[in-house]
Amino acid sequence: MNSITPLSKDYRMSFTAASLCISDSAILAGRYLDQGDWEQVRNGAFAENLLQVRTQSSLRRLLRELTTRLETLSPAELELLTKATEPHQAQVLWLAVCRCYPFVAEFAAEVVRERYLSLKYELPLGEFDAFFNRKVQWHPELDSISPSTHNKLRQVLFRLLREAGLLSAQRTIQGVQLNPQLAQLLRQGRPEEALYFPTFDTQIKT
Repeated sequence: MNSITPLSKDYRMSFTAASLCISDSAILAGRYLDQGDWEQVRNGAFAENLLQVRTQSSLRRLLRELTTRLETLSPAELELLTKATEPHQAQVLWLAVCRCYPFVAEFAAEVVRERYLSLKYELPLGEFDAFFNRKVQWHPELDSISPSTHNKLRQVLFRLLREAGLLSAQRTIQGVQLNPQLAQLLRQGRPEEALYFPTFDTQIKT
């Protein structure tokens, strides 16, 4: 496996709207498994202020972001999210973020994983800047992003990597052992998505 084809090539950059939100996402996933309708889940969670957010506008924005990510997951993946331990829940949610945001998926595969396989375990902030500048050549819309937004994108992406267990607080890439059930689901569906994790091909093939 040496290439990825994200579910969407749209370079939406709204991943700054939320962190992984592991517990909240698991609650929403459970609601969906019971109700089978994301709109119903959103409406109910908003009416109840299920996520305990201070303002209605912030709650609506958070619900929209989290459910958009969760909608990329299959019922089996959502079931795993509701039952796994927190580190493995984080793996499922990282997968959802990568499916939602090709920019994140490509950074994970082309920078984080490649550095890990090359035994370059440090992930300097400059790696994001170099990656961003390369992508501007193919996605001119990135050129209109302001320096402050650029910095926020970098900050949030590194935080997501830490929350997913892929990066230490000292910005050291941490190899992961994929949850066996998640690895099996990837083998059955899109095995190339293992590239979103700093792990070796043998873990997804065997």
